[in-house]
Amino acid sequence: MKRKIKIQTFLLAAIIFVAGCETPENTTGKTTGNTTGNTTGSGNSGSNDGWLIPLDEVFDGGPGKDGIPALNDPEKIDVNHSDNDYLKNGDLVLGIKSGDEITAYPHPILDWHEIINDKAGDLKVAVTYCPLTGTGVGWSRMINNSLSTYGVSGLLYNTNLIPYDRLTGSNWSQIGLQCVNGELIGNIPEIIQLIEMPWELWKQLYPDSKVISSSTGHSRNYGYYPYGGYRTEQGLIFPISRNDNRLPQKERVLGIIINEKVRVYRFESFSNTLETLNVQFEGENLAIIGRKNQYMIAFKTKMEDGTSLIISPSGKEGIFIDQEGNEWNLFGEAVSGQRQAQHLPSVNSFMGYWFSFAAFYPEVSIHP
Repeated sequence: MKRKIKIQTFLLAAIIFVAGCETPENTTGKTTGNTTGNTTGSGNSGSNDGWLIPLDEVFDGGPGKDGIPALNDPEKIDVNHSDNDYLKNGDLVLGIKSGDEITAYPHPILDWHEIINDKAGDLKVAVTYCPLTGTGVGWSRMINNSLSTYGVSGLLYNTNLIPYDRLTGSNWSQIGLQCVNGELIGNIPEIIQLIEMPWELWKQLYPDSKVISSSTGHSRNYGYYPYGGYRTEQGLIFPISRNDNRLPQKERVLGIIINEKVRVYRFESFSNTLETLNVQFEGENLAIIGRKNQYMIAFKTKMEDGTSLIISPSGKEGIFIDQEGNEWNLFGEAVSGQRQAQHLPSVNSFMGYWFSFAAFYPEVSIHP
């Protein structure tokens, strides 16, 4: 029996009806089966029918499989190209650096497409973004030594995107960081670390980088945010399994995930200039680098030779320094010093709305 979902107070009537994205008319619809065709779940509690998550909490967002079209190998243009007029200074972008190639993936594109399958330098990456949870995560497109792409299943769990891989049709949990249904159930994706910051700062730091063009082959108004007041107003479109009121629902935080435990960091821990926090979490030495309302990113600081680095601000925008005198950029690359060309080890971390981490990880802690 279908459960009636109460729509929250914000206005939803105009949400992406042209694009076929989540619409209020469909918020009552639970999935009535597995989009891979491997199960026949009825949406009733009591049976997960081949899913690692509660099937009765998997909701049909409305547009159906591929109703929100992922992008494949989209056109890239210079950040200062005139066609970038759809981007406002405060718009957020997700960035990747691979070798000498730096690419920005704007939220205003991802709000409409949610997944971009791309090649960034030597990386074959799927940039996955869920507008409803504000989470952007990079995944390797290599699955069992085979190259795949990811698509939008049209399903949601804890109001979060469920991508599917086109190699096997298996469904994956973006925030849960695992395959939750299908041939690859239980598999863990290889995470490719992204950095998120406002477009204005990105252009200052990376003037020679590329950005995804608005010429995507789809008719979309990328200068228009399709979810109304969702980013700032309280309330959700779809239900979540657990709500935690310690922070505002839509506060953007950095979540660090180690051993299925999560700690989040807040912008209020940082000033208007680059600052660093050297911390321990789940037995790992970490550096959290941040600038208030601009960016937060995390790295492990124990190097392969056993040295634990202590990270400090350098006084230069986007650059930090360690006790050996090495300088590092925001992508974790040593740009000067004896460790030049080395990388800080990455840690599973990404930005998102507070409620999304709390819904997926009930034991989530908040720094400090």
